[in-house]
Amino acid sequence: MLDVLTGFGALLHSAWLLPLLTVMIAADGPFPVLPSETILMSASALAFGGHDWIAVFALFLVAVVGSMIGDLLVFGLGRSSQRVVALTDVDTGISGWVRRKLLAQPGVALVGARLVPGGRLVSTAAAGRFGLPLRRFLPWTLASSVVWSCYMLLVGLALGPVTGGEPLPCLVAGIIMAAVTAGGFSVGQRIRARRAARRAVAMPLALTAGPELDVDLPRAA
Repeated sequence: MLDVLTGFGALLHSAWLLPLLTVMIAADGPFPVLPSETILMSASALAFGGHDWIAVFALFLVAVVGSMIGDLLVFGLGRSSQRVVALTDVDTGISGWVRRKLLAQPGVALVGARLVPGGRLVSTAAAGRFGLPLRRFLPWTLASSVVWSCYMLLVGLALGPVTGGEPLPCLVAGIIMAAVTAGGFSVGQRIRARRAARRAVAMPLALTAGPELDVDLPRAA
């Protein structure tokens, strides 16, 4: 455990942090299992805690560039990879929401889904799958990358005074915040799914229990 913490602390102060983080954020697009968000939040907390504004700006640029590279990679896979395409064929949850919004409102779909766990992969793959033109995709993926990067840095800003710029508290706080964020969105999705299911059940009942028609039958002469 001490070796892991020592290595993590060395990484946060290493010259390799920025290029490695760029690669991890890009690879996190098609492979959303890498701890890129935890490392980015931890590094930003360390930078804010030490009042290193150059490092903060560098982390912001790295986050945006890595995010856009990963989005373009998934966008391309969405046009060719059947495994990635299968993610966009689900009509429930975040996948269904992205499908309904993407072509009419690509900005809402790409930016909104970016803050939802798994939303980046689904939205960018769907953009390629449904033939969204690259000229429309690029501005919105830039916007979503900027929004996500600002969110990550704001979390780091909030954690900076708490962690005091120490590697171990930064790591623990980054892991906790990543888990809380994912858990919060998961609970929100379940609540919305239950409400949608209740509305789906209530709709046929409301139709069958409509107002009775008062029809005057013709009287016999």
